[in-house]
Amino acid sequence: MRGAITLPAPLAQFPWRVVIPLVLLVVFGAAVLHSAAGGSMSPYAWSHIIRFGVFLVMALIMSYVPLEWARIGAVPIYAATLLLLMAVEAVGAIGGGSQRWLELGFIRLQPSELMKPGIVLILAAFFHALPVGMIGTWRALLVPLGIMVVPVALVMLQPDLGTALAISFGAIVVMFMAGIPVKWFIGGGAAAIVTIPLAVMFVLKDYQRQRVLTFLDPESDPLGTGYHITQSKIAIGSGGIFGKGFGNGSQSHLDYLPEPHTDFVFATMSEEWGLVGGLFVLLIFGIVLRWGLLVARDAKDRFSRLLAGGLTATIFFYVAINLLMVMGFAPVVGIPLPFMSHGGSSMLTNMLCIGGLMMVDRHSRRMGSGSGF
Repeated sequence: MRGAITLPAPLAQFPWRVVIPLVLLVVFGAAVLHSAAGGSMSPYAWSHIIRFGVFLVMALIMSYVPLEWARIGAVPIYAATLLLLMAVEAVGAIGGGSQRWLELGFIRLQPSELMKPGIVLILAAFFHALPVGMIGTWRALLVPLGIMVVPVALVMLQPDLGTALAISFGAIVVMFMAGIPVKWFIGGGAAAIVTIPLAVMFVLKDYQRQRVLTFLDPESDPLGTGYHITQSKIAIGSGGIFGKGFGNGSQSHLDYLPEPHTDFVFATMSEEWGLVGGLFVLLIFGIVLRWGLLVARDAKDRFSRLLAGGLTATIFFYVAINLLMVMGFAPVVGIPLPFMSHGGSSMLTNMLCIGGLMMVDRHSRRMGSGSGF
């Protein structure tokens, strides 16, 4: 068309569609972290921005990896991550009463975070190789369950309930997308209804059990086990429509709100930016998740579709559980808010998911029409 502007190929192929929303979210998160630190860019905001920049480069490099390499590497990646989880049990660093990290000198690695995209990758590869006619057989259920249960059990030993749930959620979504009969999910749901109360009483650690009971009635102990949820709801509610203003959040600045820069960063933001800020965050997450779903929809093969769908579900789990948690609709399980909470492990996991989605989208565009960058 006459007068149309044609961008150079490198700019046209750059994933603007997801990078721009992520940059907006990270910059907004950095502003919230700046306020949480008492008006200073250190120690949270600068490291937050730098980590995003480094991991964005990693994601862009991932987008150029041939999809076949990812499929072939699924088993080695899964096996290596399992070995790292075992190493955590043997020599892992202890912090906050949990043993979750490996001290590697240049980085403090949390292997359980790597298993979130790792479980999606291995199951996508499994169902890609499984003949379609076998999807209704027990093999299509038992093998994936075995692949899922091993890392979940290792993570629960740390203990880390939130990460175990995230791994399970990603695996179940891939199994559902693969076409496993719905009756098995109904049966699994019925079994969960029976076993969850037993697990709460006999499997969870005392503090985990208390978190579940507190979630059911946080006002029963507002200065004890219900303190986190109570203060979070006060911060969110006190923000009103437009908030108290940037840097004027009393809950975080006066140390009433616990973990204002990590798990409860949304409460910190809501107090200062109000409902308007919350809606902005939800809008950006909606744009990113919609892009992920479009990538999954337009994928050209079974492996790509399952991988993209599972990675999108993993990001969604982070967002949904964190928001439900800070508003008192879910137990406190230590799930940070993607791209806003301060933390390298969370940023790494979510950018691995973004990189995987970029890889699938680039592959789809080469094969035909994709969701587009």
